[in-house]
This record gives sequence, C-alpha cells and structure tokens, in this order.
Amino acid sequence: MLQRTQSSLIYLDRPSASKQREDILIMLHGYGSNEKDLMQLAPSLDQNLHLITPRAPLALAPEMYGWFPIEFTQEGITVDREAAGRAKETLLEFLHGIVDRYNARENKVWLMGFSQGAVMSYLAALAEPALLHGVIALSGQFPESPFLVNAEPDLFRTLPFLVVHGIYDDVLPVTNGRHSERWLQEHADRLTYREYAMGHEINTEALELIRDWLYRTKSAKASP
Repeated sequence: MLQRTQSSLIYLDRPSASKQREDILIMLHGYGSNEKDLMQLAPSLDQNLHLITPRAPLALAPEMYGWFPIEFTQEGITVDREAAGRAKETLLEFLHGIVDRYNARENKVWLMGFSQGAVMSYLAALAEPALLHGVIALSGQFPESPFLVNAEPDLFRTLPFLVVHGIYDDVLPVTNGRHSERWLQEHADRLTYREYAMGHEINTEALELIRDWLYRTKSAKASP
C-alpha cells in the first residue's frame, strides 16, 4: 500500500491483485476521520479491486480531517455551504486526476462514502455522473438546495446506487437515509436501499451487502 498525492489530496493506494483489469473503488471517509479509516475494509473487499482512499482537505486536529466545516447545534447539523461547494470542486478535480493517472476510462470507477463522505459522493454524482459507474452512500445525507443540481439527469438516472443506513444512527438519523431513498426512487433507475439494526457505523451485514453489490455491478454490462 502506497501513499500518494493527486490534485492536492493525499491518498492511500492499494493496487488490484488482478493483472488484467484496474476497476477502482474510491472510498471517502467521514468528518473527523482520515484516509486510513475505510482502507481497513480492504481485507473484506474484492482483492481484484484497486482501492483508493483520499484524505479530506480540512485539517481539524491531528489525524482528523473533514471535507467541509459543520457545526452540531440543538437544531441539528449546520453546514458551511461555500466551503462545501469548494470541497466538491476539489473532489471532482481529484477524480479526474485519478481517472487520467490510472487510465481508468476503460475500466469501472465506483465512489463509496461514509457519513460526510457519502454527502461528497452524492455531490460528485450529481455534478459529473459520467465519471462514475456507481455510488455507495453509507450513513449519509442527501444534498439539499443550493447543492441539489442534477447536471446530467439522463446519465445520472443510469447510475447504480447502494444506500445503507442504521436504524439507530444518532449522528445522522435514519430519516436522512429514507429521504435519500425517496429522491433516488424518482431520479435513478438502479437503486438498492437497506436499513440495518446499527448506529453510525458499517456492520458485518452491510459490508457483505457492499461486497455482493460491487460484484454484481462489476459483472453487469454497461448501462444502455
């Protein structure tokens, strides 16, 4: 496993065991975590996937990073919208750089995000769905105005989505997952939504679902 830099973001890189394909799974960590977090899932995922985990650009404390500032208030989580917009552009630049660096236009690229990383995954898919072959959103929140801009609705509609949320999530309550499900049911043709008896986490059942979903989408033919 290597540490590299692309488009100003540091990332961990675990190459695929396959010598034939370089299908890529890019995993975005949540607020207050770092690039090492989701890479811990590597042993449970397909060894023929090229795994990439970028470090979010906002330093919060030693080994703690975020994609954009948030505040926890009595009314809920508040977002710095201008900073979120900049983070989206930073992520899109990173994704373009990864696609070019690894010549990934001939292979599949999935984006998986946890919590704030799931928000970033949605933002990237809404802005440039052509970059991706699927999105996994774990314990996240769907963007709202002014970020809910679907740049290419026809391409977006063909993207496969896997959305997973914990019934007992006390950070981003399950109502966030259900809101995402309702919106995606109207705007995406290939949606899998699951709830599990867990909190703000990824349990064994969810991990098994992720692995199986990736296998199925990896094997599927290109969307019409």
